[in-house]
Amino acid sequence: MVKCTGLHDDTVTVVIGGEAGQGISRSGVLLGKSLMRAGFHCFGEIDYPSLIRGGHNFYSLRASSRKVHSTSGRIDLLVALNKESVLLHLDKMNSGGGVIHDETVKFENDEIHRNDVTFYPLPMSEVVKELGGPTIMRNTVGLGAVAALVELDIELLKNIVKETFEGRERIIRINQEALQKGFEYVIEFDYGFQCNVETGEKPDRILLTGNEAVALGAIQAGCKFYSAYPMTPASPVLHYLAGHDEEAGMAVIQAESEISAMLMTVGAGYTGVRAMTSTSGGGFCLMTEALSFAGMTETPVVVMIGQRPGPSTGLATYSSQGDLMFSIFGGHGEFQRVVVAPGDANECFYLTTEAFNLAERFQIPVIVLTDKSGIESHESVESFDLTKTCIDRGKLVEKWGKNEQYLRFKFTEDGISPRAPPGTPNTMVLASSNEHLESGRTTSSSDPVNAMVKKRALKEPYIRRAVEQLDSYKIYGDPDPDVTLVCWGSTKGPLLEALSLLQAEGVRTRLVQVIFMEPFPLDLPEHLEGTVILFENNSTSQLASLTRMRTGYIFPHMENRYDGRPFEPEDVRDRVLEVIQC
Repeated sequence: MVKCTGLHDDTVTVVIGGEAGQGISRSGVLLGKSLMRAGFHCFGEIDYPSLIRGGHNFYSLRASSRKVHSTSGRIDLLVALNKESVLLHLDKMNSGGGVIHDETVKFENDEIHRNDVTFYPLPMSEVVKELGGPTIMRNTVGLGAVAALVELDIELLKNIVKETFEGRERIIRINQEALQKGFEYVIEFDYGFQCNVETGEKPDRILLTGNEAVALGAIQAGCKFYSAYPMTPASPVLHYLAGHDEEAGMAVIQAESEISAMLMTVGAGYTGVRAMTSTSGGGFCLMTEALSFAGMTETPVVVMIGQRPGPSTGLATYSSQGDLMFSIFGGHGEFQRVVVAPGDANECFYLTTEAFNLAERFQIPVIVLTDKSGIESHESVESFDLTKTCIDRGKLVEKWGKNEQYLRFKFTEDGISPRAPPGTPNTMVLASSNEHLESGRTTSSSDPVNAMVKKRALKEPYIRRAVEQLDSYKIYGDPDPDVTLVCWGSTKGPLLEALSLLQAEGVRTRLVQVIFMEPFPLDLPEHLEGTVILFENNSTSQLASLTRMRTGYIFPHMENRYDGRPFEPEDVRDRVLEVIQC
């Protein structure tokens, strides 16, 4: 049996806080993998400023025997690697919670105002010194203490450490001893913390980020060329693929700029290989001319945008949903595209594989629109079912008959022309950024220009039909709702968690998640029943504007958050109750 008993519900939330450079994220991932190996579902999120060292960083990990979709605004256990972390998070501790900290940290009487929280001062620095390890290993002592408090088998953590540092025997030994020391020190305390995990069945799950899921989706889809310029929060896709390029049979290039990265991607797509790039909003600004180039040449490419707050540099390490309209309309001129917004790691994988199929079937750019909260958070998911994926290369030509002239932009009933890579026998593949004839030769004459514009537009109903077969939106919750919540992207997670909170308040609630933004689901308003509330991580309610533009529907209530942080389930519940009680 797998069971989780938290302080107030069926989840346990652990926050690890400190400065950049203290191994905050690594600690959270080690703990998350251990809990997952014990049979639990986990969701972890990192919060950090744009600093190499210093500043306040914290990793929030939530675990449960049920599926968890986001972190929570409440904390059961806090591992504080400095005093600041205690002072900043103390107000969010659940009554009965626990704070693990280095015993060298001293507090003034007026700084600690919670009598309902147990403090566990541990000799973290002393233990690390005795073991001869670096100061950063204080976090490992803290993880051992967490294992004791939630009654997690310490051997699971030790095994994860061994796997993580494979081949570095001294590092493994010191970390495992630090875990054991932290575990033993807490055992000696008279517990004030009441929370435990009871392990049992260990399902086949993996813990990964949305970025890693996108990268794996690209590999599964047969992507053979990836070029990008590093930009938070999309850089981990480049890092992952660069580390697995040989086994994936992929050429991975760090370009000198986003302009180069996009042009390389278009060039690779022109040669007939599946090609992709990733960036954030600022980098996408630079890519839009080349995106239009792909539109004119009908070259299939896939672009992942990891949104963060702007304008300009904005909040470089935080999250936003401010680039929705930009992704749909970015680029000069008119050309067909698909924009898809996955809401979790599972969707990041499967929708990325479909992005390549759509790009090649319709010979268009496809944008996978993500955000920092979704692609940098860790989530436990069932191992991907590769039988659910396929490769559809559309009208790709491998050879051409000698009796018919090859026309790269030949007029067809569906607007999609046979696509032969350069070098295909009996073909001459012409393409440029100029308007052109069927052959690809440049023209500026009115009649052929009009014909070519109409030819590209013919794809639209076929694209729409294909997207509708992939689920333009998903519906969760009550079939007869008092309230319908609407979201897109990573806001899906906290809103899914809020469904059960609202149910406990006696509110029948439905959630509608919009997935494909272009082409937009025209039947969306048919599912918006009861009191309808839209939640977005931007200040201008861009999905509301898009919905009105495409369908005429006007959202009566819109809730926005735009400080770079995600919604919290408890906050969603409170906002919904405020709306329906007005």
